[in-house]
Amino acid sequence: MTQIMLDTLNAGLPVLGLDLPEEARRTLCGFGTAVVKQNEVMNLTAITEPERVAKLHLLDSLSLLTLADLAGKTLIDVGCGAGFPGVPVKIACPGVKLTLLDSLGKRMAWLETVLPTLGVEAECLTARAEEAVTTRRESYDFATSRAVARLNILLELTAPYVKVGGCVLAMKGSAAREELAEAKNAISRLGLKLERVADFQVEDATHSVIVLRKIKATPAQYPRRYAKIKQNPL
Repeated sequence: MTQIMLDTLNAGLPVLGLDLPEEARRTLCGFGTAVVKQNEVMNLTAITEPERVAKLHLLDSLSLLTLADLAGKTLIDVGCGAGFPGVPVKIACPGVKLTLLDSLGKRMAWLETVLPTLGVEAECLTARAEEAVTTRRESYDFATSRAVARLNILLELTAPYVKVGGCVLAMKGSAAREELAEAKNAISRLGLKLERVADFQVEDATHSVIVLRKIKATPAQYPRRYAKIKQNPL
C-alpha cells in the first residue's frame, strides 16, 4: 500500500512544482497508510485505495504550498477531519506552526496519538469553530479548510481566526466560482478581499483554492452561533 502511495506521490509532486526530501515523502505515505488503517474502526474517509489517497488527500493538500509561503507562519485547519489538509502541509513544511481544529473528540484523540509516532508536531484542539475563536481571535497568519461548508458559511467560521494581513485558503471543488459569487456579501462583511482562485486538476476533476486576504478586522459579532449561520448565511 505504502509503495503505491509513494509512486503516485513521486509522480504528482513535479506536476505541482514541488520537490520534497525522501523522508518527508515517506512520512506523508505513512500518514496516508495510518488513515486507511484507522478507517477500519473509525469513519475517517471514503477514499481508501492507495493511489486515490495519494492523489485526493496528500497531493490535494500539498497544493496549498504552491500558493503561500507557510514557513515560520501560523496555520489553523478548521474542521480538519482526518487531518487534511493540515497534516500533509506540516510534513512537507515543518516550519509551519499548525493547529488542527475539529469538534469530534474521537478523531482528535486519534490524531494526538498518531502524529507523534510520525514525528509530526501539531496542536490538536477539540472544539466547535465558532466557540474556540473566543480565545484565538485574529491569532493566525492563515486559516484553511476543506469539505466543511459552502463558502459563505465557511468564511464566517474561518475569517475571525486570521490576523489582518493574513489569508483564508478555502479548498473547494468544481462549484468554487459559484460559491464565490454567492459569498460576495460575506467576503465584504468579514473584512476579506479576493486575491486569486487557483485551479488544480485532480484525477478527472478540477479542485480550486480560493485565496482571500484579510484587509480589516472581522466585526466582533462574527461568528454567530452555528445554527444562526446555517439558517441565515451572510
